[in-house]
Amino acid sequence: MAEHKRVPSRRRKVLRTAACAFVALVVLGTGAAVYAYVKLNGNIKSVDIDGRLGDARPPAATDGSFNVLVLGSDSRSGENGDLAGGDTGDTARSDTAMVVHVNQDHSRAQIVSIPRDTLVARPDCTGANGTAVPGAKRAMYNSAFETGGAACAVKTTEQLTGLRMDHYLQIDFAGFARVVDAIGGATVTTTVAIHDKDSGLDLPPGQHHLDGQQALAFVRTRHGVGDGSDLGRIELQKQMVKSLLRQAGGAGLFTDPVKLWSIGDTMTRSITTDSALGSVNALVGLFQELKGIGPDQLGMVTLPVQTAPGDPNRVVELQPQADQLWAALKADRELPQAVVSAQPENPAQAAPTASAAAPSTPGRAAGKATAKASAKAGATH
Repeated sequence: MAEHKRVPSRRRKVLRTAACAFVALVVLGTGAAVYAYVKLNGNIKSVDIDGRLGDARPPAATDGSFNVLVLGSDSRSGENGDLAGGDTGDTARSDTAMVVHVNQDHSRAQIVSIPRDTLVARPDCTGANGTAVPGAKRAMYNSAFETGGAACAVKTTEQLTGLRMDHYLQIDFAGFARVVDAIGGATVTTTVAIHDKDSGLDLPPGQHHLDGQQALAFVRTRHGVGDGSDLGRIELQKQMVKSLLRQAGGAGLFTDPVKLWSIGDTMTRSITTDSALGSVNALVGLFQELKGIGPDQLGMVTLPVQTAPGDPNRVVELQPQADQLWAALKADRELPQAVVSAQPENPAQAAPTASAAAPSTPGRAAGKATAKASAKAGATH
């Protein structure tokens, strides 16, 4: 009997040990999840765009489509100065600006790049410190962010496009480089050599896998390829966006918890959002809505522009193409073919004889002419 009694006793001990281990794992797992949630939430910086702009804005769409203004800041503060060089004093401008329109069933997105040197009517704004920022009839688009911060950039963009910017995302040089490194780099292809002493990029023709610092140099390169125009640089940025989408899609985010944590931590430390996106739950919800959109579901164009009257170093919207573009996004339609066919070429993927060849279509000629017209615009890298 004694032997018979010892067996259940051992079983009970094993079961108790297993139960305690399970509880410990649950507690530890829950604690880690809580820590991760609090840590990532604490990383995020946000701006109350809605509170600063009030109700005098374009109405939000009711069909499920939405728009996000994505800005790249050229601030040289902190790590940015080491990466980018140069000096913008205590200010920062929107070095890159993209209006991202997501269609009603969230299966496709259209991105419109706004050249930073576009002359626009900048509205009256309230700066980040609460001071009044008077409007201007002819101001460079990127001056809105410099003089009035994120809310003024959103207000200027809404006045320019007639579209409600439902969300706002901002990233600086250092943040961009960190995100690229976190997802494992980015692959780009060039058909020409790129040598830019200003950005530090030095690439022979071919396919290249870039780390974060090299990717930053790639999207900032202007003088080292093509005719040196800001429009050419925008084409490099479009190529980089699609490359990053491909890389992120194959990064194993949902099968590798360590990588997921690393990317989440890096991403939340690197961006500034509107207050509605200023939490882990909100950002995860946004990414869930966009997870089906890859390079093949993405349309990318640059706002049609032409040389500004009286200022060869600036550009203005080209009409009626610009209005047609904004109207298409407002109606949740595909990008107008007249706009798509007139886009500048990517200077990193130009045919070796492209500079000597005559334009074959009016659209191509317009694209090249516009690129040359803005070659001197935006002298600051």
